[in-house]
Amino acid sequence: MSIPEDLRYTKDHEWIKLLEDGSTALVGITGFAQSELGDIVFVEVKPAGTKLKAHEIFGTVEAVKTVADLFAPVAGEIIEANGALDAAEIVNQDPYGEGWLVKMKIDDPSSVSELLDAAAYRELTGE
Repeated sequence: MSIPEDLRYTKDHEWIKLLEDGSTALVGITGFAQSELGDIVFVEVKPAGTKLKAHEIFGTVEAVKTVADLFAPVAGEIIEANGALDAAEIVNQDPYGEGWLVKMKIDDPSSVSELLDAAAYRELTGE
């Protein structure tokens, strides 16, 4: 399973990618998490305008065999939920691309650098 080098990761298997403006980011679940969960059938995330602390639950992912909480990698505000999540299988097909979950305005962009890099995440997952 590929683990993109340009992302940062949490121990809870979320990824975050800072966008070009440096204070907005996309958040999703990793390919590892998606493969462990199995077929994802439903995703629910909090609406735009929701302020989150780091590690606060911002939604759930429901798979055939389980339901898992989603945790904010850093503090910020949800500014958009991915409209493509109505077809939850997009997370199975493209977890690092079209299957992103939320776009956030980050409170402190430097906090992203404190998360796991790809090498550390590979070590965590044994990938």
